[in-house]
Amino acid sequence: MNLSKAIYRERRQRLMSQLGSDNTVAVIRSGELVTRNNDCDYEFRPHSSFFYLTGYQEPNAVLFILPSGESHMAVLPKDPEREQWDGFRHGITGAMQTFGLDQAAELDELDDLALELLDGADHIALLIDDEQLRDQALNWRDQLAARARQGSVAPKGLIDMSDAVHEMRLIKDLGEIEIMERAAQISVEAHTQAMKSVRPGMMEYQLEAELNYVFMKQGARVPAYNNIVASGKNACVLHYIKNDEKIEDGDLILIDAGGELGCYASDITRTFPANGKFSEPQAQLYQVVLDAYYAGLEQMVVGAPYDAFHNAAVQVLTEGLVALGLLNGSVDELIESKAYRDFYMHNTGHWLGLDVHDCGRYKLNGEARPLEAGMVVTLEPGLYVNPDNENVDAKWRGIGIRIEDDILIQENGPFVLTHGLPKEIHEIEALMAAK
Repeated sequence: MNLSKAIYRERRQRLMSQLGSDNTVAVIRSGELVTRNNDCDYEFRPHSSFFYLTGYQEPNAVLFILPSGESHMAVLPKDPEREQWDGFRHGITGAMQTFGLDQAAELDELDDLALELLDGADHIALLIDDEQLRDQALNWRDQLAARARQGSVAPKGLIDMSDAVHEMRLIKDLGEIEIMERAAQISVEAHTQAMKSVRPGMMEYQLEAELNYVFMKQGARVPAYNNIVASGKNACVLHYIKNDEKIEDGDLILIDAGGELGCYASDITRTFPANGKFSEPQAQLYQVVLDAYYAGLEQMVVGAPYDAFHNAAVQVLTEGLVALGLLNGSVDELIESKAYRDFYMHNTGHWLGLDVHDCGRYKLNGEARPLEAGMVVTLEPGLYVNPDNENVDAKWRGIGIRIEDDILIQENGPFVLTHGLPKEIHEIEALMAAK
């Protein structure tokens, strides 16, 4: 699923208008191949902000955007011998025709291109955390400064364009939303397949294979992040990715996995019983998490502060922990002291987009920013009872539960992009009984 080159061109022009300078040149690069081992590389994925501005997915490319929005890019050249080994390259012509760049040059001309485009600019704008490009840009500035007698004018310095790009990426357009919903629905199908396929005695990685099969079959060639397939007490490890233990009868299984489509992420978590039936303690804790989910969802409306859905979930989770005897005391005091963090130690969501933990500020002027239409946020309350926690009844120990969906903020209320995947206890048990 691809966006039109006109969309990328408009984004580049909008970025330059937001940088607030009449004579700044923006520079950003796609990144390099990374060696996995010996002479084998990981599959290349471009830097998310570079991709957002270009749609271009080849390594080593460097984009320059002039104040007018005119775009130049240095790219790998067409090379029949290298393409025989490594695959197709767009080259100069493809960069301009397919991706709408105004001009393109071969990569070995990068320095000459940079010196030409930066001569006379007031500033160079870049993502300031890109140390390699930062050093390269300072070198270009120094070279121009050394040519002052020949009439060159070096930029005064560097400015960080991270906030400008990140704020643009935070609000999704209709094309992005369409891709993200498709990625979400592929992931819904993958989770459904996992629920139908699980059997006590399987290995976690065998269940993970069901996820990856559906991802790839439906066009999401890679997961958006490392799949978590955590059975039993492993579900209490928030970033468990070993996925190499046996699934036992009576275990709950927590799967946190989402496919990536067109570089856009999805992110789903479901927790379900390996044998198809929740035990009473499992169901009691699960219902608390589910109630917290719905309490959070009610707060995901335009104008609500970002932290409102987290606070609503924490309120319900703490009330549930007290009602079940895992915590004792006043709910308000337990929240104030953060005693609930023994069982719930993460936030209730994060931005989602080209990165699974997408960019964008959560606070503005020190306060939680209001939610806006076009934002996509995860909603993911959970409870995790450490297997070594001797302060609670043994029946609770080693139970880990999280429920997570991807939520599009809309003017008329939240829309669950990951719709259609069961999360009610009776729905999960019915789906698993029908397998």
